[in-house]
Amino acid sequence: MAAPRRALVPVERITQAILVLRSQRVILDSDLAAIYGVTTGRLNEAVKRNADRFPEDFMFRLSAAEHAALISQFATSKPGRGGRRKLPWAFTEHGAIQAANVLNSPRAVAMGVYVVRAFVKLRELLISNRELARRFDELEARLEKRLTAHDETIAAILSAIRELMNPPPSKRRGIGFTADIEEKP
Repeated sequence: MAAPRRALVPVERITQAILVLRSQRVILDSDLAAIYGVTTGRLNEAVKRNADRFPEDFMFRLSAAEHAALISQFATSKPGRGGRRKLPWAFTEHGAIQAANVLNSPRAVAMGVYVVRAFVKLRELLISNRELARRFDELEARLEKRLTAHDETIAAILSAIRELMNPPPSKRRGIGFTADIEEKP
């Protein structure tokens, strides 16, 4: 009887592992290794042996500042306490696929398809968000024009109400006897 096949990682989980660093969507080596079912060391070893297949636009090493920001953001362990000894690699979409090719395991090949789908899904979400933001800006501009005219009308109404609340003093004398006690001591 064949061994049970390990469950594949859903696209949603992969999309959660994708980060934006240096204005690029990337996935860290540890997350990519987990998706492909290998250790981070094994993934990095395979990449190092096939360095000519990974140009600069396929992957890059995080800077110490970027890594520190990720440690504080995701509460990962600090170096020297069981954490990483070296700065992680960040793989772009093409680098993640190339990593699946150099690992050459059935799981890595199968998961490569899911990784591509996750990057495509994020790209589609980004495009739809841009379109939504553009439409929202248009709507806001139209409403602002309407509100401006509306606000002016409301301001005119309020001004008229204020004038009615404080009528000007009458120049006519009232009927009957009036004494101006305060004016003459």
